[in-house]
Amino acid sequence: MPAIEGLRIATAQAGIKYKGRTDLMLMLFDPGTSSAGVFTRSKCPSAAVDFCRKNLSGGAARALVVNSGNANAFTGKRGSEAAAMTAKAASEAANCAAGEVFLASTGVIGEPLEASRFTHLLGSLAGEAKPDGWLDAGKAIMTTDTFPKYATATVKLGDAEVTINGIAKGAGMIAPDMATMLSFVATDAPIAAPVLQALLSKGVGKTFNAITVDGDTSTSDTLMLFATGAAAKRGAPAIVETGDVRLAGFKRALNRVLKSLAIQIARDGEGARKLIEISVEGAKSSRSAKRIAMSIANSPLVKTAVAGEDANWGRVVMAVGKAGEPADRDLLTIRFGDLRVAHHGERDTGYSEEAASAYMRGDHIRIGVELGIGRGKATVWTCDLTKEYVAINGDYRS
Repeated sequence: MPAIEGLRIATAQAGIKYKGRTDLMLMLFDPGTSSAGVFTRSKCPSAAVDFCRKNLSGGAARALVVNSGNANAFTGKRGSEAAAMTAKAASEAANCAAGEVFLASTGVIGEPLEASRFTHLLGSLAGEAKPDGWLDAGKAIMTTDTFPKYATATVKLGDAEVTINGIAKGAGMIAPDMATMLSFVATDAPIAAPVLQALLSKGVGKTFNAITVDGDTSTSDTLMLFATGAAAKRGAPAIVETGDVRLAGFKRALNRVLKSLAIQIARDGEGARKLIEISVEGAKSSRSAKRIAMSIANSPLVKTAVAGEDANWGRVVMAVGKAGEPADRDLLTIRFGDLRVAHHGERDTGYSEEAASAYMRGDHIRIGVELGIGRGKATVWTCDLTKEYVAINGDYRS
């Protein structure tokens, strides 16, 4: 992960829940950094989400504080006080206004967050922060993740090269309805906050909003994008309009970063052993295609069949039929990988149980559905559902 000019990172072990590992991350931005964000649409958002939404209208960022182990959600007045206390300490450490601070918390819901356990660390972290701290940052924000998630891209903006870096965390309670879980992306491109917001709001549709692990939307889902503008010194043009044609390459690179992070989250679903990619074509509309794809992706029966390496395409038929979207049984075609297993309302005449079962033993399963009634299409990603998922979540607060 290359450094992003105008940005520094530090992490620490605060002992919020986990022992012997980092659980606190501070990201500092130079003056002039613009910000954008998308957050959970849950009606029970965390205190950190409320705080970020309030500050986002300012469009400026100087500090980001993330803690893992405690979501600071459903914690009432105490939760708001903990967020305010954290922001005050961060603003003092960064020498900025509290309105330029952003927060994110992830972990157990309903447990009061004792901010005093880590706010005293922020001053020293600010002094230790370094531009090359991305790898440590990815580890510090994890909860039940089995690996940290990173993505990076380099692209031309005008005649100058700019960099986009991103980290993410998430493995369970994954069914985003905005962005997803926690993810933080930064660039040195000089892009105004309204333009950043437009790019991010659109970019989540086919990336973070196209994954699911268990169908549950978190109270804390936060995706933020920061632009330090440091590349302007190297000749990168300032982008202040969403229709600027010079944005095309940057937009594609940003979407690649978002897609990579989103798929990493789906692959790391709690207890998961297989990544499942579901593509629906020939639907009445793209929206309809996505709803059908999500119906398949969120089906416990489909996910357990994949876990058991059972080529049970009948469960895919079931998930298509229950989606509540236009479909014609007698036009439906289903593929597992390149194998056509069902065609026009019945089992394919060339179906081979041996070949289908062999395909299901892979760790990346592609399910293709063709509805034959329109031009709508969509792709989503999920994972299999294993006994380990039940074990992890049955013991989550132990």
